[in-house]
Amino acid sequence: MRLLGAHMSIAGGLAQALWRGKERGCDVIQLFTKNANQWHARPLTQEAHAAFAQAQAATGVTPVAAHDSYLINLASPDPALFQRSVEALGEERERAAVLGLPCLVIHPGSHRGSGEHQGLARIAQGINLVLSRQGARQGGEGVMILLETTAGQGAMLGNRFEHFAVILEQIALPEAVGICLDTCHVFAAGYDIRTPEGYEATLEGFQRVVGLERLRLIHVNDSKTDLGSRVDRHAHIGQGYIGLDTFRRLLQDPRLAGRPFILETPKGRTPEGADWDGVNLQTLRGLS
Repeated sequence: MRLLGAHMSIAGGLAQALWRGKERGCDVIQLFTKNANQWHARPLTQEAHAAFAQAQAATGVTPVAAHDSYLINLASPDPALFQRSVEALGEERERAAVLGLPCLVIHPGSHRGSGEHQGLARIAQGINLVLSRQGARQGGEGVMILLETTAGQGAMLGNRFEHFAVILEQIALPEAVGICLDTCHVFAAGYDIRTPEGYEATLEGFQRVVGLERLRLIHVNDSKTDLGSRVDRHAHIGQGYIGLDTFRRLLQDPRLAGRPFILETPKGRTPEGADWDGVNLQTLRGLS
């Protein structure tokens, strides 16, 4: 059995994300622990923590992944933005730890014209700073940082598996860092996972360059743009350029057993009035 779920809104409180996930048929969910478009975050209250724990026990939705703020950019050549990103990542990891979440998904970041080599080095430096600071005071301990694959738009890093190998080589505590693979992103980045041969070549390449043991979470999204577009646009399962066969291979691949599969497909309702998350989850369960 595969652990299937979707990213859920925290509108009305963190606990509401769990109840929304349960209503749509999720085994697992992903959420933001704060507003993803703001640096500032209100401290987690004891009441919010208790409500979250109670909702998790009542719904059975677990494990739960957090996703970091869109503002964080560890690859930035701007010292002020880099420092602010390090502080924000540390805070997000601490919030995830308070909630008992096992992992925090982060975008590697954009080098903004400074070059891949320098950008990748800054990402590793930023993660090392977070791990060393929190190791000293136990904050965030147990929350694995998951670097997410990207489509490679603009100067964004993470569109090649080799980028992660370079970062991981520089991490002081490599056991604290893993990878989140997004199907839409790797396809848009140029990995042709549509065919059996392309799918196998992609997983073999990941194993060779990074190691499948590093792969801890999979974002399952179809793509509105074609292979190698380097444009990140998610589509409903089976309604994009990737197609159903690839998701069937993913869900039936024994090498990926135990990994949670999380939807980040567009929200809303079908023309018939059904919730799209529920429809996409039903499709995935049929494929698995």
